[in-house]
Amino acid sequence: LNGKVRGVRGILSMVLNARSSGKKGVIIPAENALEAGVVDEIDIIPVDFLYEAVEFLGEKRHIEPFICECQTFLEGSGTIGEDLADVRGQEHAKRALEIAASGNHNVLLKGPPGSGKTMLAKRLTTILPPLSFAEAIEATKIHSIAGTLDEKDSLVTKRPFRAPHHTISDAGLIGGGSYPKPGEVSLATHGVLFLDELTEFKRRVLEMLRQPLEDGKVTIARANMTLSYPADFLLVGAYNPCPCGYFGDRNNRCTCTSVQVNNYTAKLSGPLLDRMDMHLEIHAVPFEEMEARKRGETSIDIRNRVINARKIQSDRFSKDNGVRTNGNMSSKMVEKYCQVDKHGRSLLETSVGRLGLSARAYHRILKIARTIADLDFSETIERQHLAEAIQYRRLG
Repeated sequence: LNGKVRGVRGILSMVLNARSSGKKGVIIPAENALEAGVVDEIDIIPVDFLYEAVEFLGEKRHIEPFICECQTFLEGSGTIGEDLADVRGQEHAKRALEIAASGNHNVLLKGPPGSGKTMLAKRLTTILPPLSFAEAIEATKIHSIAGTLDEKDSLVTKRPFRAPHHTISDAGLIGGGSYPKPGEVSLATHGVLFLDELTEFKRRVLEMLRQPLEDGKVTIARANMTLSYPADFLLVGAYNPCPCGYFGDRNNRCTCTSVQVNNYTAKLSGPLLDRMDMHLEIHAVPFEEMEARKRGETSIDIRNRVINARKIQSDRFSKDNGVRTNGNMSSKMVEKYCQVDKHGRSLLETSVGRLGLSARAYHRILKIARTIADLDFSETIERQHLAEAIQYRRLG
C-alpha cells in the first residue's frame, strides 16, 4: 500500500510495441529498466513509486531516460565455456556437428551409455555464431514473457541451450496454460533444444514437435485468444539403441530380446525421424583415444568455419525473406540452389532406392550436401559432398 511499483513480465515486448505505434516514451518499473533499455528511439522512464510517475507527468519532477549500452553485452558474449576440444575421439561426430551448426540441421545421436552423446550436444552452442542484435532481442522477448530472464541481464547474449527432462508435459515443451506461456521449444529459439533419452519421452509429446520443426513457430489456440511464439531452434535428440543400451556395442553384450529392441525404437515415429536431418551412430571411445594427450580442434577454430559458411548462405538468400540457412530452404529453393550434375543424380537415385528414402529425406540430403559444399567454398555440389550427406541418413 506504499505505492511501490513492482516489475512485470514481458516489458520488452510492450516497449517495442509502444515504439512501433509511435509513442515517444514509456514509464516503466525501475526493476525492468535494464530489460527495456535495449530498445532505442524511445525514452525509457523508470520509476520506483507511483508518486514519481505522477510528478513526472505533472512536470514537477525530472527523470533522466535510462540508456543501456546493450551492444557491449553482445561484444563480451563471445567467450567459450565448454570446448569441443575436451571431447576425446568422436571426430566423425564433431564433423557432423560442424555441418549441423553451419546449415542449421537437426541431429539425431544414437549410441550406448557413456559414448559422449551428451558431451557433444552441450558443446554445440560453442560452435554456433554469436547472436546478432535482432536475434538477441527476439530471444530476450520470449524469456521476458516466460519470466526466465535473469534480473541482472538486460539481454540474452548467449545462444540458449535447453535440455528438458523426459517427463515434461506437452504444455511444458510446446507452451500453453490458461494464460499461454512459451514452452521449451520457444525458449530454445536461436539456440539448441537437446532431448536426451529421446525414447523415454511420451510419444504424444514428441509428435507435437512436428509443427515447430516445419514452421519455426508454435501456435496456441484458446477460447478467447490465439497466440504464436517463435520456435526457431536446432534440435538434437539422443537415445540408446535398446533398453539395456548396448545393442550393437563392440565391448558390451546386449541382454535385450529382438522384440524389446523393436518396441524400444518404435517409440520414435517415421514422420518425426524424417524431420531429423542428420542421423549419427556414436560408438564408445577406444581406450587409446581416451588416454591420448593430443587435444582436438577447439570450438573457436570450428566456429570460425561455421561463421564463414553462414556468411555464404546469408549472401545467397539475401533476396529470400525469412531464410538465413540451408536448413530453412523450401522445396522450391532446394530445386533452385541445390543443382547436381548427372553423376550426382545417379548417386542419389541409387541411394534413394537402396535406403527407401522419402521425398522429404531426399530434400534434406540435398540441403546437407549444399552445406558441405559451402564449408568447402564450392559453388557447385560435387559427388563427394553428396556421398558424405547420404552417410548421415543411413540410420533412417
